[in-house]
Amino acid sequence: MAAAGTPDGMEEPGMDTEAETVAAEAPARPINCVEAKAAAGAAAEDSCAARGSLQPAPAQPPGDSAAQASVSNGEDAGGGAGKELVDLKIIWNKTKHDVKFPLDSTGSELKQKIHSITGLPPAMQKVMYKGLVPEDKTLREIKVTSGAKIMVVGSTINDVLAVNTPKDAAQHDSKAEENKKEPLCRQKQHRKVLDKGKPEDVMPSVKGAQERLPTVPLSGMYNKSGGKVRLTFKLEQDQLWIGTKERTEKLPMGSIKNVLSEPIEGHEDYHMMAFQLGPTEASYYWVYWVPTQYVDAIKDTVLGKWQYF
Repeated sequence: MAAAGTPDGMEEPGMDTEAETVAAEAPARPINCVEAKAAAGAAAEDSCAARGSLQPAPAQPPGDSAAQASVSNGEDAGGGAGKELVDLKIIWNKTKHDVKFPLDSTGSELKQKIHSITGLPPAMQKVMYKGLVPEDKTLREIKVTSGAKIMVVGSTINDVLAVNTPKDAAQHDSKAEENKKEPLCRQKQHRKVLDKGKPEDVMPSVKGAQERLPTVPLSGMYNKSGGKVRLTFKLEQDQLWIGTKERTEKLPMGSIKNVLSEPIEGHEDYHMMAFQLGPTEASYYWVYWVPTQYVDAIKDTVLGKWQYF
């Protein structure tokens, strides 16, 4: 029944406002399980649609990054990956080869590398860096640095087979003649030099020892005129430099026909030595007071005997 004083069909002023207030203050109705799942599903679909264009990049296959690093570093496949490399200049037969090589590889492994470059068998190689490179030591152990020059001397098998033997025959005949003559140090031409006595600045000798050539020139010796002389072995140029106060003779080792030597009487730890520069004895260049421990190394280096083992 309508309130008194209000016409039928008309609402009392303020009823709408009161209804809205009651609705706002009324607690929200709890959502049942079915409604909750439906709402969650719709939200998930909206989220997936929004991210559809933001798919992650495919995962990098294992090992790809390592392979790319190897290529960027310029390392040979299967070679120096992960190893410290040094730049070497390998010089053989007046030809230079630029090579990257692992610092912790041995002299024997270096010979194999040289073989792959030059065709020179390891057994025929003489590899030098501040002296002969030991086969059982690493380049790090002998203090090889980047940019180092590695000198290689040797002949291929074909060169050895084709070599002539007159030089060997000449050496044999020369030795036979030496045995027939009196000791060289007693001959007048040598006696006048030896009588001056041992030079004060001559290099020390080690009797009964055999050593490689030193890295410095052999100095403090006399020549046949009694002047000071020094011997420098330029292996990278295959030359022997004979230096005096006046000049330096640069001799290709291949031009030296023979090398003679004899211990000095009373000073057997020193030798007198001759380099045969021509076909006769008149071409001998004599050097006196050569330390005995270097005599074999000088002969082997000049005559190349080491090539034939």
